[in-house]
Amino acid sequence: MAEISKIEQVLSKYDLEISDEAVKEAVKQIIAEKVHENDTPEVKKFLMGSVELTTLKTTDSETSVMAFTEKVNQFEEAYPTLPHVATICVYPKFAKVVSETLEVEGVEVACVSGSFPSSQSLIEVKTVETSLAVKDGATEIDIVMNVGAFLEGDYETVVDEIQQQKEACGEKDMKVILETGCLKTAKNIKTASILSMYAGGDYIKTSTGKLEPAATPEAAYVMCQAIKEYYEQTGIQIGFKPAGGLNSVMDALIYYTIVKEVLGDKWLTNKWFRMGTSRLANLLLSEVVGEEVKFF
Repeated sequence: MAEISKIEQVLSKYDLEISDEAVKEAVKQIIAEKVHENDTPEVKKFLMGSVELTTLKTTDSETSVMAFTEKVNQFEEAYPTLPHVATICVYPKFAKVVSETLEVEGVEVACVSGSFPSSQSLIEVKTVETSLAVKDGATEIDIVMNVGAFLEGDYETVVDEIQQQKEACGEKDMKVILETGCLKTAKNIKTASILSMYAGGDYIKTSTGKLEPAATPEAAYVMCQAIKEYYEQTGIQIGFKPAGGLNSVMDALIYYTIVKEVLGDKWLTNKWFRMGTSRLANLLLSEVVGEEVKFF
């Protein structure tokens, strides 16, 4: 009960009574008034450096993941004036392949872990999987919040599982995926954001990309508001990652604009703002170079 009271005490510091309609209106206004300002070659170039190039397919193999990684190696030689992607994101069993194949300095090796994408396994399994991914070369870990426990109001379990997985990460950064499409309301999304940051998440991430709806501008807006308030309360800067359903350059520009308007320039770096996608890399590259390119 003491821990539950502590969690309630933490949540009481934040404005959780937010209306879905107010969020929709705020996002609508940002898109209508601000996105066009950021539709520039410089922003698109920046966004390329925030891409987490992701392969999370049932058909992934050591051979395919190695080839996927080699594309990142070749990109630096083919486009030396453009930023490389931020991260290669794979399943834990491929952490070693990526870390041994990757030659580009500054590209992180991210692994989805903790029984991704459902998070429906024993916490002991989740922590072991995370520890093994780090041991094999993962420099960042993406876990999924226990959504079932959250929706039942069991915030103690939610916080405890995130804390244990963060411990398994050691000094490596951990992203907590909220699976916002399952949370439904702005209040739930904001509450989950606060709990995830309080429990030790270094980033909060919208979705796994395995369920619909995945990332939405409205969810992003609420999460960025939570990050802002958490920063004001604690002085701790938390990163933001939309993922799932980023299908166009305009999608990327919308998320960039939301981050810019809510969080400001301090978050507009390739460290603090990430985008989980693969299809977007070619689209951004095509826009930057002025012709259709299918490099990745």
